[in-house]
Amino acid sequence: MSGQVNSKKATERVRIAIFGGSGYGGAELLRILLFHSQAEVVLATANEHAGKRVGEVHRNLHGITELRFTSALATEELEKLDDVDCIFLALPHGQAMEIVPRLPTRVKVIDLSGDFRLHSVASYEQHYGRAHTAPEWSKEFVYGLTEINREHVREANRISNPGCFATATLLGLAPLVVNNLIAGRIVVDAKTGSSGSGAKAAANTHHPQRAQSFYAYKPFAHQHVPEIEQTLTRAGDWSSELIFMTHSLPVVRGIFASIYVEMKNAMKLEDVRKMFAEFYRESFFVRFVEGSPDVNWVKTTNFCDIGFAARGQQLVVFSALDNLVKGAAGQAVQNMNLMYGFEETTGLMFAGTNP
Repeated sequence: MSGQVNSKKATERVRIAIFGGSGYGGAELLRILLFHSQAEVVLATANEHAGKRVGEVHRNLHGITELRFTSALATEELEKLDDVDCIFLALPHGQAMEIVPRLPTRVKVIDLSGDFRLHSVASYEQHYGRAHTAPEWSKEFVYGLTEINREHVREANRISNPGCFATATLLGLAPLVVNNLIAGRIVVDAKTGSSGSGAKAAANTHHPQRAQSFYAYKPFAHQHVPEIEQTLTRAGDWSSELIFMTHSLPVVRGIFASIYVEMKNAMKLEDVRKMFAEFYRESFFVRFVEGSPDVNWVKTTNFCDIGFAARGQQLVVFSALDNLVKGAAGQAVQNMNLMYGFEETTGLMFAGTNP
Protein backbone atom coordinates (compact mmCIF):
# COMPACT_ATOMS: atom_id res chain seq x y z
CA MET A 1 0.00 0.00 0.00
CA SER A 2 2.81 2.35 -0.86
CA GLY A 3 1.84 5.76 -2.15
CA GLN A 4 3.18 8.99 -3.46
CA VAL A 5 5.23 11.44 -1.44
CA ASN A 6 3.02 13.10 1.16
CA SER A 7 4.59 16.55 1.27
CA LYS A 8 3.19 18.77 4.00
CA LYS A 9 2.80 22.50 3.61
CA ALA A 10 5.34 24.58 5.51
CA THR A 11 2.63 25.73 7.93
CA GLU A 12 1.38 22.20 8.64
CA ARG A 13 2.86 19.86 11.18
CA VAL A 14 2.82 16.09 10.94
CA ARG A 15 0.66 14.76 13.75
CA ILE A 16 2.58 11.95 15.43
CA ALA A 17 1.58 8.97 17.55
CA ILE A 18 4.21 6.92 19.36
CA PHE A 19 3.21 3.42 20.44
CA GLY A 20 5.56 2.26 23.18
CA GLY A 21 6.75 5.56 24.58
CA SER A 22 8.22 4.35 27.87
CA GLY A 23 11.12 2.30 26.48
CA TYR A 24 14.49 3.65 25.41
CA GLY A 25 13.50 3.83 21.75
CA GLY A 26 10.26 5.63 22.59
CA ALA A 27 12.10 8.01 24.90
CA GLU A 28 14.51 8.96 22.12
CA LEU A 29 11.64 9.46 19.68
CA LEU A 30 10.04 11.85 22.17
CA ARG A 31 13.33 13.67 22.80
CA ILE A 32 13.80 14.25 19.07
CA LEU A 33 10.22 14.85 17.93
CA LEU A 34 9.28 17.28 20.70
CA PHE A 35 11.86 19.64 19.18
CA HIS A 36 11.12 18.82 15.52
CA SER A 37 9.94 21.94 13.69
CA GLN A 38 7.56 20.00 11.44
CA ALA A 39 6.15 17.48 13.92
CA GLU A 40 3.60 17.51 16.73
CA VAL A 41 3.38 14.53 19.08
CA VAL A 42 -0.33 14.13 19.86
CA LEU A 43 -0.36 10.62 21.34
CA ALA A 44 2.07 8.38 23.20
CA THR A 45 1.17 5.01 24.69
CA ALA A 46 2.72 3.28 27.69
CA ASN A 47 0.52 0.83 29.56
CA GLU A 48 2.44 0.83 32.85
CA HIS A 49 2.55 4.63 32.93
CA ALA A 50 -0.89 5.49 31.55
CA GLY A 51 -2.05 8.85 32.89
CA LYS A 52 1.44 10.06 33.82
CA ARG A 53 3.08 13.04 32.17
CA VAL A 54 5.92 12.19 29.82
CA GLY A 55 8.26 14.24 32.02
CA GLU A 56 7.39 12.13 35.07
CA VAL A 57 8.54 8.96 33.31
CA HIS A 58 11.44 10.44 31.32
CA ARG A 59 12.97 12.95 33.71
CA ASN A 60 15.18 14.43 31.01
CA LEU A 61 11.95 15.71 29.41
CA HIS A 62 10.57 17.26 32.63
CA GLY A 63 9.02 20.66 31.94
CA ILE A 64 9.23 20.29 28.15
CA THR A 65 5.76 18.87 27.43
CA GLU A 66 2.44 18.41 29.19
CA LEU A 67 1.67 15.32 27.11
CA ARG A 68 0.46 12.33 29.13
CA PHE A 69 0.89 8.68 28.30
CA THR A 70 -2.22 6.68 27.45
CA SER A 71 -2.80 2.94 27.62
CA ALA A 72 -2.62 0.77 24.50
CA LEU A 73 -5.46 1.40 22.08
CA ALA A 74 -8.24 -1.12 21.52
CA THR A 75 -8.92 -2.41 18.00
CA GLU A 76 -11.79 0.00 17.40
CA GLU A 77 -9.59 2.91 18.50
CA LEU A 78 -6.80 1.85 16.14
CA GLU A 79 -9.21 1.84 13.23
CA LYS A 80 -10.33 5.40 14.01
CA LEU A 81 -6.99 7.18 14.22
CA ASP A 82 -8.17 9.86 11.83
CA ASP A 83 -6.35 12.73 13.54
CA VAL A 84 -2.89 11.13 13.23
CA ASP A 85 -0.64 11.34 10.16
CA CYS A 86 2.27 9.12 11.16
CA ILE A 87 2.68 6.34 13.73
CA PHE A 88 5.98 5.19 15.19
CA LEU A 89 5.86 1.67 16.61
CA ALA A 90 8.53 1.43 19.33
CA LEU A 91 7.24 -1.86 20.69
CA PRO A 92 8.84 -5.21 21.54
CA HIS A 93 9.24 -7.68 18.69
CA GLY A 94 5.96 -9.43 17.95
CA GLN A 95 3.57 -6.58 18.80
CA ALA A 96 3.73 -4.52 15.61
CA MET A 97 2.42 -7.41 13.50
CA GLU A 98 -0.73 -7.48 15.66
CA ILE A 99 -1.33 -3.74 15.25
CA VAL A 100 -0.39 -2.94 11.65
CA PRO A 101 -3.32 -4.77 9.96
CA ARG A 102 -5.76 -2.73 12.04
CA LEU A 103 -4.36 0.72 11.24
CA PRO A 104 -5.97 3.06 8.69
CA THR A 105 -4.15 2.60 5.38
CA ARG A 106 -3.75 6.35 4.87
CA VAL A 107 -1.60 6.65 8.01
CA LYS A 108 2.15 6.32 7.50
CA VAL A 109 3.85 3.78 9.77
CA ILE A 110 7.46 3.44 10.88
CA ASP A 111 8.15 0.24 12.79
CA LEU A 112 11.30 0.09 14.95
CA SER A 113 10.95 -3.62 15.69
CA GLY A 114 12.04 -6.56 13.56
CA ASP A 115 8.53 -7.66 12.62
CA PHE A 116 8.65 -6.57 8.97
CA ARG A 117 12.36 -6.49 8.16
CA LEU A 118 12.64 -9.99 6.73
CA HIS A 119 10.95 -11.19 3.57
CA SER A 120 11.20 -14.83 4.60
CA VAL A 121 8.63 -15.87 7.19
CA ALA A 122 10.66 -18.99 7.99
CA SER A 123 13.75 -16.87 8.66
CA TYR A 124 11.77 -14.53 10.89
CA GLU A 125 10.34 -17.38 12.92
CA GLN A 126 13.75 -19.01 13.26
CA HIS A 127 15.59 -15.89 14.42
CA TYR A 128 12.86 -14.21 16.47
CA GLY A 129 11.44 -17.37 17.99
CA ARG A 130 7.76 -16.70 17.30
CA ALA A 131 5.17 -17.22 14.60
CA HIS A 132 4.51 -14.34 12.22
CA THR A 133 0.81 -13.50 12.24
CA ALA A 134 0.78 -10.94 9.41
CA PRO A 135 3.24 -12.16 6.74
CA GLU A 136 1.16 -10.69 3.91
CA TRP A 137 2.00 -7.21 5.21
CA SER A 138 5.76 -7.63 4.92
CA LYS A 139 5.70 -6.77 1.21
CA GLU A 140 4.14 -3.40 2.06
CA PHE A 141 7.16 -2.35 4.13
CA VAL A 142 10.23 -0.62 2.69
CA TYR A 143 13.52 -1.32 4.46
CA GLY A 144 14.49 2.02 5.97
CA LEU A 145 18.27 2.09 5.80
CA THR A 146 18.11 5.67 4.63
CA GLU A 147 21.50 6.04 2.99
CA ILE A 148 21.13 3.10 0.62
CA ASN A 149 17.35 3.08 0.11
CA ARG A 150 16.61 6.79 0.01
CA GLU A 151 14.41 6.93 -3.10
CA HIS A 152 12.22 4.02 -2.01
CA VAL A 153 11.80 5.58 1.43
CA ARG A 154 10.56 8.83 -0.16
CA GLU A 155 7.66 6.99 -1.77
CA ALA A 156 6.86 4.64 1.09
CA ASN A 157 3.79 4.43 3.28
CA ARG A 158 5.24 1.76 5.59
CA ILE A 159 8.84 1.66 6.81
CA SER A 160 10.66 -1.13 8.62
CA ASN A 161 13.46 0.57 10.50
CA PRO A 162 16.77 -1.36 10.48
CA GLY A 163 18.34 -2.93 13.53
CA CYS A 164 21.24 -1.13 15.21
CA PHE A 165 23.87 -3.79 14.44
CA ALA A 166 22.56 -4.03 10.88
CA THR A 167 22.84 -0.28 10.37
CA ALA A 168 26.45 -0.14 11.54
CA THR A 169 27.43 -3.19 9.48
CA LEU A 170 25.60 -2.31 6.28
CA LEU A 171 26.86 1.27 6.19
CA GLY A 172 30.37 -0.15 6.43
CA LEU A 173 29.82 -2.76 3.70
CA ALA A 174 27.43 -1.26 1.15
CA PRO A 175 30.02 0.63 -0.96
CA LEU A 176 32.18 -2.49 -1.20
CA VAL A 177 29.30 -4.76 -2.22
CA VAL A 178 27.79 -2.31 -4.70
CA ASN A 179 31.20 -1.92 -6.38
CA ASN A 180 31.78 -5.72 -6.33
CA LEU A 181 35.13 -5.43 -4.51
CA ILE A 182 34.87 -8.30 -2.02
CA ALA A 183 36.69 -11.55 -2.77
CA GLY A 184 36.06 -13.76 0.25
CA ARG A 185 34.19 -14.11 3.50
CA ILE A 186 33.24 -11.16 5.67
CA VAL A 187 33.93 -11.25 9.39
CA VAL A 188 32.08 -8.75 11.59
CA ASP A 189 33.15 -8.27 15.21
CA ALA A 190 30.42 -6.04 16.67
CA LYS A 191 29.95 -4.67 20.18
CA THR A 192 27.03 -2.92 21.86
CA GLY A 193 26.17 -0.96 24.97
CA SER A 194 23.62 -2.11 27.53
CA SER A 195 20.78 0.14 26.35
CA GLY A 196 20.39 -2.14 23.34
CA SER A 197 18.79 -4.70 25.65
CA GLY A 198 15.91 -2.39 26.52
CA ALA A 199 14.70 -0.46 29.56
CA LYS A 200 13.70 -3.45 31.69
CA ALA A 201 16.53 -4.91 33.72
CA ALA A 202 17.65 -8.47 33.04
CA ALA A 203 20.44 -10.63 34.40
CA ASN A 204 22.80 -9.77 31.55
CA THR A 205 21.99 -6.03 31.50
CA HIS A 206 21.91 -5.27 35.22
CA HIS A 207 24.65 -2.68 35.86
CA PRO A 208 26.63 -4.57 38.53
CA GLN A 209 26.78 -7.54 36.15
CA ARG A 210 27.77 -5.55 33.10
CA ALA A 211 29.88 -2.61 34.31
CA GLN A 212 33.13 -4.59 34.68
CA SER A 213 32.32 -7.38 32.25
CA PHE A 214 32.84 -8.27 28.60
CA TYR A 215 31.41 -11.28 26.77
CA ALA A 216 30.07 -12.57 23.46
CA TYR A 217 26.44 -13.51 23.00
CA LYS A 218 24.19 -15.12 20.36
CA PRO A 219 27.11 -16.57 18.34
CA PHE A 220 25.97 -17.42 14.79
CA ALA A 221 22.38 -16.77 15.89
CA HIS A 222 21.83 -13.01 16.13
CA GLN A 223 18.54 -11.85 14.60
CA HIS A 224 20.27 -9.11 12.58
CA VAL A 225 22.25 -11.64 10.51
CA PRO A 226 19.45 -12.50 8.00
CA GLU A 227 18.61 -8.80 7.78
CA ILE A 228 22.22 -8.00 6.81
CA GLU A 229 22.44 -10.89 4.34
CA GLN A 230 19.11 -9.99 2.73
CA THR A 231 20.20 -6.38 2.20
CA LEU A 232 23.68 -7.22 0.88
CA THR A 233 22.20 -9.69 -1.62
CA ARG A 234 19.93 -6.96 -2.94
CA ALA A 235 22.70 -4.35 -3.00
CA GLY A 236 25.01 -6.16 -5.40
CA ASP A 237 26.52 -9.40 -6.64
CA TRP A 238 27.26 -10.73 -3.17
CA SER A 239 27.30 -14.39 -2.22
CA SER A 240 30.14 -14.54 0.30
CA GLU A 241 29.98 -16.07 3.75
CA LEU A 242 29.14 -13.71 6.62
CA ILE A 243 30.55 -14.48 10.04
CA PHE A 244 28.85 -12.17 12.54
CA MET A 245 29.70 -12.08 16.23
CA THR A 246 28.20 -9.75 18.84
CA HIS A 247 29.68 -8.73 22.18
CA SER A 248 28.48 -6.85 25.24
CA LEU A 249 30.34 -3.63 26.03
CA PRO A 250 30.44 -2.19 29.58
CA VAL A 251 29.00 1.13 28.33
CA VAL A 252 25.42 2.39 28.08
CA ARG A 253 25.24 3.65 24.50
CA GLY A 254 27.01 2.75 21.30
CA ILE A 255 27.64 0.21 18.58
CA PHE A 256 31.18 -0.43 17.39
CA ALA A 257 31.77 -2.81 14.48
CA SER A 258 35.11 -4.01 13.12
CA ILE A 259 34.40 -5.41 9.65
CA TYR A 260 37.14 -7.59 8.12
CA VAL A 261 37.07 -7.97 4.34
CA GLU A 262 39.31 -9.64 1.78
CA MET A 263 39.38 -7.48 -1.34
CA LYS A 264 39.70 -8.72 -4.91
CA ASN A 265 42.59 -6.29 -5.38
CA ALA A 266 44.72 -4.24 -3.02
CA MET A 267 43.57 -0.65 -2.61
CA LYS A 268 45.33 2.31 -1.08
CA LEU A 269 43.58 3.81 1.93
CA GLU A 270 43.14 7.12 0.15
CA ASP A 271 41.34 5.32 -2.70
CA VAL A 272 39.09 3.49 -0.24
CA ARG A 273 38.18 6.79 1.44
CA LYS A 274 37.45 8.44 -1.91
CA MET A 275 35.23 5.56 -2.95
CA PHE A 276 33.27 5.65 0.32
CA ALA A 277 33.03 9.45 0.21
CA GLU A 278 31.62 9.32 -3.31
CA PHE A 279 29.11 6.63 -2.35
CA TYR A 280 27.89 8.68 0.62
CA ARG A 281 28.23 12.11 -1.01
CA GLU A 282 24.55 12.93 -0.26
CA SER A 283 24.59 11.41 3.23
CA PHE A 284 25.20 14.09 5.84
CA PHE A 285 25.06 11.66 8.74
CA VAL A 286 27.90 9.44 7.52
CA ARG A 287 31.27 10.89 8.54
CA PHE A 288 34.78 9.64 7.83
CA VAL A 289 37.61 9.71 10.34
CA GLU A 290 41.29 8.87 10.30
CA GLY A 291 41.94 5.44 11.79
CA SER A 292 39.36 4.28 14.29
CA PRO A 293 36.14 6.10 15.24
CA ASP A 294 35.03 6.27 18.87
CA VAL A 295 31.54 5.64 20.25
CA ASN A 296 31.97 8.75 22.43
CA TRP A 297 32.04 10.93 19.31
CA VAL A 298 28.66 9.70 18.07
CA LYS A 299 26.88 9.16 21.39
CA THR A 300 23.42 10.86 21.47
CA THR A 301 23.74 11.83 17.76
CA ASN A 302 22.43 10.58 14.43
CA PHE A 303 25.92 10.23 12.97
CA CYS A 304 27.69 7.06 11.90
CA ASP A 305 31.47 7.49 11.91
CA ILE A 306 33.54 5.26 9.63
CA GLY A 307 37.28 4.65 9.57
CA PHE A 308 39.63 2.24 7.78
CA ALA A 309 42.79 0.19 8.05
CA ALA A 310 44.36 -1.74 5.16
CA ARG A 311 47.22 -4.13 4.39
CA GLY A 312 47.48 -5.55 0.91
CA GLN A 313 44.12 -7.08 0.02
CA GLN A 314 42.97 -7.03 3.66
CA LEU A 315 40.66 -4.16 4.56
CA VAL A 316 39.12 -3.38 7.95
CA VAL A 317 36.18 -0.99 8.10
CA PHE A 318 35.40 0.47 11.53
CA SER A 319 31.87 1.73 12.11
CA ALA A 320 30.51 3.50 15.21
CA LEU A 321 27.05 4.87 16.01
CA ASP A 322 24.59 5.44 18.83
CA ASN A 323 22.33 2.38 18.96
CA LEU A 324 19.34 4.41 20.20
CA VAL A 325 19.64 7.27 17.70
CA LYS A 326 21.18 6.37 14.33
CA GLY A 327 20.50 2.73 15.21
CA ALA A 328 16.84 3.35 16.05
CA ALA A 329 14.90 6.58 16.77
CA GLY A 330 17.09 9.03 14.85
CA GLN A 331 17.05 6.94 11.70
CA ALA A 332 13.27 6.56 12.08
CA VAL A 333 12.87 10.35 12.14
CA GLN A 334 15.29 10.65 9.21
CA ASN A 335 13.00 8.32 7.27
CA MET A 336 9.92 10.30 8.29
CA ASN A 337 11.56 13.45 6.96
CA LEU A 338 12.01 11.84 3.56
CA MET A 339 8.48 10.44 3.53
CA TYR A 340 7.02 13.92 4.03
CA GLY A 341 9.39 15.84 1.77
CA PHE A 342 11.26 17.60 4.59
CA GLU A 343 14.98 18.19 4.62
CA GLU A 344 16.54 14.90 5.71
CA THR A 345 18.35 16.53 8.63
CA THR A 346 15.29 18.28 10.11
CA GLY A 347 15.14 17.80 13.86
CA LEU A 348 18.39 15.83 13.85
CA MET A 349 20.99 18.59 13.77
CA PHE A 350 22.54 18.05 17.16
CA ALA A 351 26.14 17.24 18.00
CA GLY A 352 27.36 14.93 20.69
CA THR A 353 28.97 16.04 23.94
CA ASN A 354 32.63 16.38 24.81
CA PRO A 355 33.44 14.77 27.15
